[in-house]
Amino acid sequence: MDAVLLSDFAKVKAGETALDLGTGTGIIPVLLSVRTEGSHFTGLEIQEELSYMARRSVQYNGLEDRIDIVCGDLKKADTIFGKGVFDVVTSNPPYMIGTHGLKNPSLTKAIARHEICCTLEDVVSQASRVLKDRGRFYLVHRPFRLAEIFLQLQKARLEPKRMQLVYPYVDREPNMVLIEACKGGNPRITVERPLIVYEAPGVYTRDILEIYHLVP
Repeated sequence: MDAVLLSDFAKVKAGETALDLGTGTGIIPVLLSVRTEGSHFTGLEIQEELSYMARRSVQYNGLEDRIDIVCGDLKKADTIFGKGVFDVVTSNPPYMIGTHGLKNPSLTKAIARHEICCTLEDVVSQASRVLKDRGRFYLVHRPFRLAEIFLQLQKARLEPKRMQLVYPYVDREPNMVLIEACKGGNPRITVERPLIVYEAPGVYTRDILEIYHLVP
């Protein structure tokens, strides 16, 4: 769901190019290519197995002319692609630092969930470097790291402009946060209305059904 919500939250305008840092199996570039009018999308993934799966997904959906998948380290994104080349950067990065949560015994899953190959600072700093001036960065993360997220964004000249908290139920604490930041933007943030996932166990709210295009 994280990737689906981020791809709905992110805006890629006609003619713009976008990079997804830590793309995994490529779900975000695939969804953005369908949901937006962007001209080209690139996914960067360090794990060869996942980048292979992402390429297969791109081919299966017939999107080879709109999406490239690159196997490489996101900490070197500015070296791989150059500085100031993308209009939009997205990321659904590892949420947990070493002391948070149980680490999955599968290295592939552990790398996706824990900051093993990169840190939040790596993701944010590289997003800033590859973005054009006034380019936009879209991030999905966990609210318990919100203070750190804002600190790293502003350190990298990425000014938070929009934020939306995601709640599993209306009476629970939020478990996700969606953020849009602008490179070199002026200080001013809009907090959008909360997004509630479930009305009852196993029953999505209308907002979620609309995001998944399941409303008749």
